[in-house]
Amino acid sequence: MALSVSSFLVFNSNPTYDSSAAIDFFRFITFSNMEMKLIINGGHCHNQFWCTVLVSFVFCLLLFCLDYSVLYSSDNDVSFDSEKTQKAIQLAAIDEPSEIPVSNPISEDSQSFPFPENNVSLAVVDNITDPCSGKYIYVHRLPRRFNVEVLEDCRNLVKWFNMCPSLLNSGFGPKVDTPQGVLSGENWFETNQFMLELIFHQRIQQYECLTNDSSMASAVYIPFYAGLDVGRYLWGYNESVRDSSAFGIVDWLRKQLEWKRMFGRDHFFVAGRIAWDFRRRSDNESSWGSRLMNLPEFMNVTMLSIESSSWSNEFAVPYPTYFHPLSDIDVIRWQKRVRGRKRRHLFCFAGAPRPTMKESIRGEIIDQCLSATNRTCRFLDCKAEGNKCDTPVEVIKVFRDCKFCLQPPGDSYTRRSTFDSIISGCIPVFFHPYSAYAQYIWYFPKNYTKYSAYIPENDIKTYNVSIDRALSRYSEHRIKAMRKEVVKLIPKVIYANPKSRFEDAVDIAVKRVIKRVNKVREITREGKDPSAEFAVGNQWKSKLSGTVGDQPLEPLY
Repeated sequence: MALSVSSFLVFNSNPTYDSSAAIDFFRFITFSNMEMKLIINGGHCHNQFWCTVLVSFVFCLLLFCLDYSVLYSSDNDVSFDSEKTQKAIQLAAIDEPSEIPVSNPISEDSQSFPFPENNVSLAVVDNITDPCSGKYIYVHRLPRRFNVEVLEDCRNLVKWFNMCPSLLNSGFGPKVDTPQGVLSGENWFETNQFMLELIFHQRIQQYECLTNDSSMASAVYIPFYAGLDVGRYLWGYNESVRDSSAFGIVDWLRKQLEWKRMFGRDHFFVAGRIAWDFRRRSDNESSWGSRLMNLPEFMNVTMLSIESSSWSNEFAVPYPTYFHPLSDIDVIRWQKRVRGRKRRHLFCFAGAPRPTMKESIRGEIIDQCLSATNRTCRFLDCKAEGNKCDTPVEVIKVFRDCKFCLQPPGDSYTRRSTFDSIISGCIPVFFHPYSAYAQYIWYFPKNYTKYSAYIPENDIKTYNVSIDRALSRYSEHRIKAMRKEVVKLIPKVIYANPKSRFEDAVDIAVKRVIKRVNKVREITREGKDPSAEFAVGNQWKSKLSGTVGDQPLEPLY
């Protein structure tokens, strides 16, 4: 009997197991069973009960062996159960994190799943949940004129200087070679604020749920470098030149099957300039920007830009900073570093005056900073010879030593400096609600007092408020709590290395776009007009854009 059991164990672990082996084993078990029966009948077994148990055990082994052999057959015929097992292994592998990032890790099996048209949140095939269900993104393959050829003209992207070096490292620009003990590791680059379109495109190519089947997509990305394109023609060109690419991309999109499904309402693109650069209202040559977002087709498209207007199909995403970490460990180390930094100055300002802009308060802010008592303010002059404001080490060196960083409007409401201050652990001080509170609603807490200070710009214009005294009223305990909230924002507002695996500004934007598209699909299924609220004036944002003086913000939230 011992021989029979040991033979089964060896047999069961044999990788070359086939049906002929099963027949031999069946004969062996049968023989052993007969031998056992003779022993019992011959009186060699002194305990009838235990002998019966042994016979039953051998019989169960026989049944198990026969059942197990059904799972395997000779030749190449694979059973249905075996196929399910293989598919489960493949899907489990897809869901596991990989240390080697790839541009499209989705297997062919996962792409062949029969998804319904409305992209329900969960799709189950063979009792295995698809980890990308409801998250698939389809990327249009545009003609080169709308992105690649724009980059090839890098010397003319901005009128006053050569942008070609800024294209290095997926749009991050040249690496910072000499961090001078101010910056950490190899995660810092000389990133230009207008490079968001290239950065986003490179980053989304590593998105884990890309698909080549547009019918599976929850949203469709248009890799059109609209900001870089129009930036070449903002000065010295007529409106037909500035609108050329806008009309060209509309003509191309209208011919695509993906466009015809929802007439563009599931489409989105990213602009590395402010929204008003794409909202020209007249055809006068003196009018600014292009007409892209005023074209009927693009009223159906969601735009992500560094500064939005009051239209409901526009959403603001963070300006690119200098910090582009590869791993979450890099982020955690940097957070710990800026959180524990001892700061010598109460507040600081990095910028230049705007003497030709009557409404600008920068002149007054600079005056207050320079006249602050006991060196409580640090000023980094961006107008001086040898401008240091484009040097990551110099900017972070100033911000890391300040408790508050002043962020007045400049050429527009928003500033890249806001995000430089956040990654430095410096509490931003805003003077107009449209500089942040009405902009980055996907990224900043609704309660603005948790992470920022607010001083109405009209109080600065009329000299009613001393910035020094206003900020001195914050207790050290309050400042520490606010800095903690600021530091928590760092991973949400940065654009990580494309090979990274933690959630950054791109991931948050994609999630919110998909949520918006799903809402449009739901409205459509209910028989309502999906265009009714898709691209209209946002009254809440309009109110904030007009808020000046000492009007309290709380009623507007």
